Amino acid sequence: MDRHDVARALTEIASLLELTGEGASNVRAYQAAARAITHYAGDLHAARTSGALARLRGVDPRTAVVIQELLDRGQSRMLEDLRDRVPPGLGELLEIGGLGVAKVRLIHEHLHIDSLAELEAAARDGRLAQLPQFGPKTAEKVLRGIAFLRQTAGMLLVHHARRDAEALMAGLAALRPVDRVALAGSMRRRCELVGDLDIVMVTAARADHVLDAVRGIPNVAEATGTAPDALRLRLESGAAADVYLTPPARFGLTLLHATGSWDHLEQLAARAAERGITWDRATLWSPAGTPPLSTEADVYRTLGLPPIPPELREGVGEVEVAAAGGLPTLVAPGDVRGFLHCHSDYSDGTSGIAEWAEATQAAGYAYLGITDHSPATAFGSGLTPEDARRQHAEIDAVNTGWHDFRVLKGVEADILADGTLDYSAALRRSFDFIIASIHARHGMSADGMTARILHAMEDPTMTILGHPTGRLLLSRDPYPLDIDAVFARAADRGIAIEINADPQRLDLDWRLLQRAHRAGVTISIGADAHGTGQLHHMDFGLGIARKGWLGAGDLLNTRPVDEFLSFAHRRRE
Repeated sequence: MDRHDVARALTEIASLLELTGEGASNVRAYQAAARAITHYAGDLHAARTSGALARLRGVDPRTAVVIQELLDRGQSRMLEDLRDRVPPGLGELLEIGGLGVAKVRLIHEHLHIDSLAELEAAARDGRLAQLPQFGPKTAEKVLRGIAFLRQTAGMLLVHHARRDAEALMAGLAALRPVDRVALAGSMRRRCELVGDLDIVMVTAARADHVLDAVRGIPNVAEATGTAPDALRLRLESGAAADVYLTPPARFGLTLLHATGSWDHLEQLAARAAERGITWDRATLWSPAGTPPLSTEADVYRTLGLPPIPPELREGVGEVEVAAAGGLPTLVAPGDVRGFLHCHSDYSDGTSGIAEWAEATQAAGYAYLGITDHSPATAFGSGLTPEDARRQHAEIDAVNTGWHDFRVLKGVEADILADGTLDYSAALRRSFDFIIASIHARHGMSADGMTARILHAMEDPTMTILGHPTGRLLLSRDPYPLDIDAVFARAADRGIAIEINADPQRLDLDWRLLQRAHRAGVTISIGADAHGTGQLHHMDFGLGIARKGWLGAGDLLNTRPVDEFLSFAHRRRE
């Protein structure tokens, strides 16, 4: 088990404990341990050996025993016992956004419901609305939640998909005779959710000749040949993968087809037909003869196009733009200078200020923006005014040790229900910059939520609007909002809008980024990292920025630190 598996097991224990009526302190202990393990940057096995695990903030003696058992056995007796005690369908009910453990327990106790089908029937026939603390609006919300759950069934968050893909690709690359393994599909296009994994394997072998070897890869539970040049795999995690076999001479064509999207491929096929070219995944015929197909550039060149970056291949006009020579130069990893939106151990993070500074400087960033939660965010153990002043003094001390790197004093201040920002105006001005975000009262109407955010954007200390639509992938829809009004106000007031790079958010949605750009909005990528082990979050945000057609000049934290601070402070003057 790795830290993600351990954290998921601890989270499940916490939920099941709550469903059984366990005391709140015990539930919170496992929730805290899950957060600590999720954010831990090191190797858990090494931490156990060194004793660092027992000293980790958020892990107490009772949770440490469970963690050690998970690392040793890959299982937990406590979790197995809880699964036996709790009807299995109740865990599925917990996946409905906004329902919560208390309401699930109430539903089970009063209506004896323990499946989605039973819950849906009760929501439709009026039984759910009659429960205490429910009503027609809650029943309707439950129905929407069930529909959302079914719509996203089988989808993976991108960081879970990446972990599965990397392990599988390493196993495939070790096989013989395999010359190369390449990622394709929606992961390569940097989509925020992934269905099946798609991988291209360069080999002269047929699918049936490598089946036994593929079945021997540790994380492969099942493998079948679906064609002479294709395999279908099911991984131990439950994810599915399609593996396409190709000789080197057809690698570019196979990779292009396996990457998709279908809309992009259909537009390429239409362009090919206009030129008398026919093609499929196996080969391509041109009036001028069979062109080279070993790279994707070969295929695009045959169609009279420059190579189109995988992130843009969604059938939303990229072929026409490429034909006209108008493709943008997309932002690249080395363009980002500032690592923004990270939480330290002053609130709900696991890394200290100096630790954050060392890690981000070593990763090549020129500045770091610490942004712990403000007090209104109860779940985040927000900074009190005294904590903020103490943190600022520590940041000043840390900065004395650097000449080419700077730690900035930021905060993630809550946008309260009336649109004001947490903290006094005087304290807000003591921060170098402020990310303003919503963490509560998500159920407001579209008019109410829009007014709330627009009012917040009048505050001259606000620099960035954090996770602007409030979505949680596979868990919560965006709240209703007039996003174009928000874009217009942000552009007018000189406020950046965040791409929150937490793989559970990836908010702002890439489909909205071009609209924001056309409205004149500056975009910021915020990692929303809670420990140095989440430095990689920035890459997920970068993928969304690229998918939204953004270049380096469109992003706030590609600017040098002085220009970033000038942007943050100009409305205060």
